[in-house]
Amino acid sequence: MSILIWVVFTVTHLLLCSASQADAAPRISLAGQYCGAVRTDPSAYIPNFVKEMETIGQLVDAHLWGTYSSSTNSTTIYSLAQCMNDLSKTDCLLCFAESRTKLPSCLPAISGRIYLDGCFLRYDNYSFYEESVDGGSDRVVCGSRAVDGRFYNFSGKVEEAVGVVVGRAEGVGGLGWRRWRWVVVVVVVVVVGCLHWGSVGGLFSTTKFWNEGAQSVANGGSSNGGIIAAIVIAAFAFCMLSLFGGCVGYKRLKRMKQERENLGRLSSAVSKSNLNFKYETLEKATDYFDPSRKLGEGGAGSVFKGILPDGRVVGVKRLVFNTRQWVDEFFNEVNLISGIKHKNLVQLLGCSIEGPESLLVYEYVVNRSLDQVLFDRSSGHFLTWQQRYNIIVGIAEGLAYLHEGSPTRIIHRDIKCSNILLDENMTAKIADFGLARDFALDKSHISTGIAGTLGYMAPEYLVRGQLTEKADVYSFGVLVLEIVCGRRNTVFMQESSSILQTVKL
Repeated sequence: MSILIWVVFTVTHLLLCSASQADAAPRISLAGQYCGAVRTDPSAYIPNFVKEMETIGQLVDAHLWGTYSSSTNSTTIYSLAQCMNDLSKTDCLLCFAESRTKLPSCLPAISGRIYLDGCFLRYDNYSFYEESVDGGSDRVVCGSRAVDGRFYNFSGKVEEAVGVVVGRAEGVGGLGWRRWRWVVVVVVVVVVGCLHWGSVGGLFSTTKFWNEGAQSVANGGSSNGGIIAAIVIAAFAFCMLSLFGGCVGYKRLKRMKQERENLGRLSSAVSKSNLNFKYETLEKATDYFDPSRKLGEGGAGSVFKGILPDGRVVGVKRLVFNTRQWVDEFFNEVNLISGIKHKNLVQLLGCSIEGPESLLVYEYVVNRSLDQVLFDRSSGHFLTWQQRYNIIVGIAEGLAYLHEGSPTRIIHRDIKCSNILLDENMTAKIADFGLARDFALDKSHISTGIAGTLGYMAPEYLVRGQLTEKADVYSFGVLVLEIVCGRRNTVFMQESSSILQTVKL
């Protein structure tokens, strides 16, 4: 996808360059830039300045010049942009873009102006539109010094040419130019400062530097080359965007098809087993998911207490995801532990996937999760050392069964306090197998995406992504430290709050 974007940008850039070269040069050489001495708070001024430049840019695009003023947060900005009449629309926009790029270097000064060979841009904090020209601010920019003798009596020739140009400019009320032997003059400028050096620059030169017929273009038309380039660019961009949209749509449809197939296989397997629950039955069992029935909430969903028609008390997990990740986790949980029974594992009783949302049904564990008992002093529970010891042993036996005693070797990947439930006898039961993975006994490890909870994940698993039983063993070690110390392993705060850092010390 990034390669496609790069190709579009490159080709578009080349087309723009070729289009601009078809017209006269945009004349973007810097003649002068002046920044005001008074500065202001940039946080309030710059956003207004950006909006001001966007609006003035739209005016230049439409009329090749424009004035605009705006007030925001007690800040008023007046701006003026103008191109010389001999520039085509394309060259005018290129010149304005260049001035728009350079002028912000004045910020956060409250005024600034920039002169390029083909255009002018200014902003200030007062209305300057009807000011007369300040001769003291005029500047003459001279080109390189002449190196031959062709400029004999140069001053006289320029003065003669300027006189003709003045008459022509006054007659048409705008721009005037004239080729006079080997001198080219445009509009009336102060050229005396350059005449001493016999210069070939400023607004007179030995070569033609304006665009023939540009006045008709400046008055609202556009060159054929610019129109053709715009059409080509638009067509190419449309084709590239269509291709990109087609690729994205194809991948999305393919993913949705795969998800439907996975869910279809799961639905078929569940409907043929005794795991299937009707959605309406579970909805009524939880009193329509009444908040008073909520037992807890995790990243994958909320768990509610439910009472089935036969009197059994269950925990109903209401899933919040409806994506491929959800399908994978749901498929994992149902397939891996539906046939597993162990006193230290929460038993999955069934599920519902036919309703508006998917539900998992577990055996009800009365004392909720270990983190609520261990860290919430308001729960009314206090674990004795014997109870803590029994909980640690129970978790270890549950993990040993998953790693060695079950029909397939299973790694939980998310062993932590909130995933350990306690029954009425304070017996530990491992829950939440959404991230679990199984692999054959003859494999040393499996490579998979990193998943789990920071602070409980083994460093080698984080670095290499190679999953083994050691990932669960490391998490179990952190869990033991939490149970013994009665402190949560907080890795997101100061180092002194981390149990692991305390153990190292």
